[in-house]
This record gives sequence, C-alpha cells and structure tokens, in this order.
Amino acid sequence: MATKYIILFIYFGTLFMIGYFASKKVKDIKDYYVGGKNLGFWAVAFSSRATGESAWLLLGLTGLGAMVGASAFWVVLGEVVGVSIAWFFMAERFKELSDKYNSITIPDYLVSRFNASGNTLRIIAATALSVFVIIYVSAQIDATGTAFENFLGWNYYTGAILGFVIVLTYIFTGGFVAVVWSDLFQGIVMLLGLVLLPIVAYYAIEPTVSVSQDLIALDKDFLNIWGKGGFNTLNFFTILGYCAIGLGFMGSPQLFIRFMSIRDKSEIKKGRWVAIVFTIITDSCAVLIGIYGRHLLTSVGETPESILGNGAQNVLPMLVEKVMPLSLIGIYIAAVLSAIMSTIDSLLIVASSAISRNFYQQIFKPNKTEKQMTNISRVITLSLALLALGLALIIAVTSPDRTIFWFAIFGWSGIAATFCPTIILSIFWKNFSEKGAIASMITGFLSVPLFKFGFTAIDNLGIYFDKLGELAPAFILAAIVGITTSLITNKKAS
Repeated sequence: MATKYIILFIYFGTLFMIGYFASKKVKDIKDYYVGGKNLGFWAVAFSSRATGESAWLLLGLTGLGAMVGASAFWVVLGEVVGVSIAWFFMAERFKELSDKYNSITIPDYLVSRFNASGNTLRIIAATALSVFVIIYVSAQIDATGTAFENFLGWNYYTGAILGFVIVLTYIFTGGFVAVVWSDLFQGIVMLLGLVLLPIVAYYAIEPTVSVSQDLIALDKDFLNIWGKGGFNTLNFFTILGYCAIGLGFMGSPQLFIRFMSIRDKSEIKKGRWVAIVFTIITDSCAVLIGIYGRHLLTSVGETPESILGNGAQNVLPMLVEKVMPLSLIGIYIAAVLSAIMSTIDSLLIVASSAISRNFYQQIFKPNKTEKQMTNISRVITLSLALLALGLALIIAVTSPDRTIFWFAIFGWSGIAATFCPTIILSIFWKNFSEKGAIASMITGFLSVPLFKFGFTAIDNLGIYFDKLGELAPAFILAAIVGITTSLITNKKAS
C-alpha cells in the first residue's frame, strides 16, 4: 500500500510543479486561454487525445469491451475516423481562420466568422458550452471517486473531492499552458498503462488455454463483430451508435481550442500522425483489456456485471490487481486519474473562457484590463467546478446504477451536437450564415435530451433510438436545420 501512495505522491507532485512553472508564462488573457498560440505539436497532439478520451476510455470503454466483446471495436473505428477527419481536413483551415480573426475562444471565432450583428451568437455558444461542460465534468469527478474507491478502498466522496481539489489547483495557477503540459505528461502515463496491461494479461493466461474457446463458452456471441445474435437491425443501430461517438472529434470546443493554440499550420501536419496513432493504440488496448478481463475474472454462468460492477466498469482495476505486481498498481491509479483530470482541466478552461470573455467582458465590461480578466476567469473556473462537483455528488446519491460510459457520453454528445455541425459548416461552406449557426446550435442543444429521454420512450421505435444513442440524430438534425436556415435567410437577403 505504501508503494501506491509513493507513486501517487510523485504523480501529484509533478502536476503541481507543472502548474507552478506554467504560471510563470501567464502574462495576459491570451496566455491563460490559448498558451499564447505558441504550443508545439507533441504537446497539442497528446493534449487533444488525452482530453478527448477521459475516464470514459479507461473505465467506460474497457467495461464495454468486457460486456460486449469484439463489437466494441466499432467504437475504435468511429474514433479513429473522427480524429483523422479533424486533423487532416479541418485543423489547418480552422487554425488559419482563427488566426485571421485573432480569436482566443470558440465563441470569439464564431462571432468573427459570421460578423455577428449582436450578442445572440455569443450568448448561445457560451450558455450551451457551460451547461454541457458542467455535465461532462461531473461525469469525470464521479469517475475520480470511483477510481479511488476501487484502487485504494477509499470512501467514494473523499476520492471525488480530493481529485477535484488537485486538478483545480494547477488550472488555477497555470491556465491553458498548465493544462496542455499536464496533458502531455498524463497522456504518456495513459499510453504506457494501456499498452502494458493487455500484454501482461495475455502472458498471465496458461499457454494451453484457448482464449477464444473460453470466451465463446462464456458468451457464444462475444467474439462476433456484429454483436449478440449477429447482423440484424437492432445491432446495426447499435454499431451506428458506437461509430457516431467519433463525430464529437469534429468540432468540439475543448479539442479545437488546441488547434487554435498550436504554433502554426506546419505543427498540425506533424501532430496529426501522433494523434491518430495514439487513438488507435489506446482505444484498441482498452477494448482488449475488457476482453482479457472477462476471460480472467469471470466464469461460465456468471454475468459480467455481477463480478465486474455496473457496466463492467471495474474490469481495469480488478485486472490490474490480478496480474500486475504491487509496485505497478500505483501507476495504474495514476493512469486512470490522468484520463480523468486531463479532461476536467480542459473543459473547465474552455467553459470559463466562454463565460468570462464572451458574457462578462464582451457584453458587460469591455473596459476591464487583461490582469482583471485573468483574475475573473479564475473565479469563474472555480464556480463552474463547484457546480460540477455538486452535480456529481447529487447523481452519485440519486442514481447508484449509473455507468461512467453513458454518463460521460451524454455530456460529450451535448457539446458535440451543439458545436460540431456549426464548426464544420463554418469551415467548409462560405454561405453558412449567422442565423443558420444560431439555429443549428439551438437545435443540437435541445435535441440531445430530446433523443435521449423522449424518442427512446416511443413504443416499438424507442429501442432503436436507445441503441443508436443521442449524438448521431442530434448532429444530423442540427446540420440540416443550419443548412436550411442559411439557404432561406440568404435567399431573403438577396
């Protein structure tokens, strides 16, 4: 147990040191929010991937792999496609436009791109971002408590609050620079931990044992890429839902702010392969951890949830305890916390910037100095974090059967459906209008809870919407509304 705490002490000490040294580089609001737009490709690539994965990867996707087996690889495909499109087709153009407009937040970029006539676009963007960021961050705080509980036997609430305090400390001091530097460090920890575990698990299996035969004995459809029952309509919608998770990489503010912060477009060309290879390796290893965990930790006749927890989200910590030496368990605690904290810090900075700059400064107090705005941003960051902590604790009490996978996906879907169609159209379609952007964002914002809670309750059809998830239909509807509104308003204007 002492070894675990020593490793954690080193890990947290490193984060605090990053925050301290990063604070020396924060001279103005531009430094606090986008690192002075002078960051290199390694830091940005690792930061974007660490932020994009979160606790959902180490606890959620590993659990999905243990629950459904080979069909979880559809999630990997969706993510790789989404990341590739973002880095190859969107990043350079977005960097060029955001530099042209001298933007330091996503709402800044949108207002300048459409030459907005009023504050409506700013208000909608900042509000939508704040709401879903609070939900998404609360999912990460929830995962923090779960991680401390499973690995160290701590009280869930103690772990959640401690993780919250740690991440808030280094954000408060170093801003976006601290976020990116810490994400680089944490991304490396995640990568090493995810790669090592399935290798060790594989060699922990007796050489004479047929893994595939044993898995089929546990669940005859476990290795079927189409899922339980093979290819059918319901499984087709499930697969679409898995793949659609990758849509969120094509414009979500917490990811695209990194393209804004990178030094120049040449760095994007270097970083794209780092990001893609990172995604392929980490996501594939997460699914394999779930599969090997199902083999090593469960027996015929046992349901995975009865052994591995709700949504099988305890499979990673349980597998680590089974196959890893005690001296390395602390590293896996750090890896899980890395996934969680790298997302919390990024989301809080993005939402804080949206409120402080796009609500407070641009609308109400345009004459505030840079130093005053930096201090105000820190206060807003703290306020948002406390709201997220409160929500996480409330949900922990009221919904004990929640799973980290789908809790995180709801917040991810809300951000993606609101912003991704608008960002995509703003980059590639010159006739996309301000009113089209507003209509698209409102549609995406409202459609996520509608498809999540409304359409899933429809008799006979609800099961298909449940399997598909809320992101894909909300994303498509938001894009259609944005295009249609732009065509109508442009026609009237002409």
